[in-house]
Amino acid sequence: MSGPEWVAGALQLAGVALAPLLPGAVQTLKARLQGRRGPTPLQPYRELRRLWGKSAVGPEGATAVYRLAPAVATAAVAASLVLLPLGGVSPGWPIGHDALLLVGLLALARFAVAAAAWDTGGGFSLMGAARDLTFGVFVEALLALSLVLLALPLRSTDLRALSQSGAGSAIWSEPAHWCAALALWLVVLAETGRQPIDNPDTHLELTMVHEGPLLEYAGRDLAYLQWNAAARHWIVLVLTAELVLPHGGSTWWRIAETLAWLPALCVALALTETWQAKLRILRVPRLLLAGVAVGLTGLVSWFVGGA
Repeated sequence: MSGPEWVAGALQLAGVALAPLLPGAVQTLKARLQGRRGPTPLQPYRELRRLWGKSAVGPEGATAVYRLAPAVATAAVAASLVLLPLGGVSPGWPIGHDALLLVGLLALARFAVAAAAWDTGGGFSLMGAARDLTFGVFVEALLALSLVLLALPLRSTDLRALSQSGAGSAIWSEPAHWCAALALWLVVLAETGRQPIDNPDTHLELTMVHEGPLLEYAGRDLAYLQWNAAARHWIVLVLTAELVLPHGGSTWWRIAETLAWLPALCVALALTETWQAKLRILRVPRLLLAGVAVGLTGLVSWFVGGA
C-alpha cells in the first residue's frame, strides 16, 4: 500500500473523531454572522462527553428494535466513513468503495432510527420520524441521481473513479456536472438538517425533523445518535469536496485540497442558514423535487449533447 493510501486510510479513521468538529464550526460561524458569541467549535465534544457519562434510560414496553437502533445506525454510518476516498485514493478495505453502497448505508441508518421511534410509539418521535422518512425518500433519490450524473464520464460508481473524473477543469464545461453539484448541495442541506430543510437550533417538538426521533433516547444511546448526526456532516461534505469541487495536481496536493474545502463548506452552510429561513414542512418536498428536476435536466443534457 502506497504512502497516500496510508494517509487517506488514517484520515478516514480520523473522521470518527473529527466529525463533531464540523457541526460545531458551523454553529460558531452562524453565531458570529448573527452578531452573537455562540458556542465554541468544541461544544459537540462536550455534549458527547456529558451524555457518555450518563446511563441509558428507555421507555416502558420498548423491544429489541429500540435497543439495537443506536448500534445499527452507528455501524452503518461508521462503515460509510471508510467508503469515502481522500484525494482520490483509499486503502483496499473489504467493504469496497461503491457509491450505491454509501446510499444504502445512509438509508439503513435512517431506517433504524425511524423503526425505533415506531417501536416506542411516542407522539413527537413518531412525528419527527415520519417527516424524516418523507424527506428521506426525496433525499436518497436526489443523492443517487447526483451520483449517477457524476458517474457518467467514466461509467463507474466507484467513488475513487468518481473523484478522479472530477479532477482538472474539463469536467466544468459539462452542464451535467453543474446540475450534479447543485443537486448534491441540496443533499448536504437535508442530510445535515440545516435550513431551509430543518432548523438544528429549534427545541419545539412540533417543528422537529431530525431531532424528533431522538427524544426517547438518553445517555450513551443518545451520544451514539448525536455522533451519527455529526458523522453525516463529515460524509456529505467530504463527498462534495471530492466529487464536485475543483481539485487537481498530485495525490498529496489533492488530499490537502479536500481538507481545505471542509472549512469552506462549513462557511457556506453557515451563510445559507443565516440568509435562508426555514421552509414550511409541506414546501420542503417541493424544494427537493426541484433538485430532482435539476438532476434530470443534467441527465438529459448529457445524452443530448452526445457526451
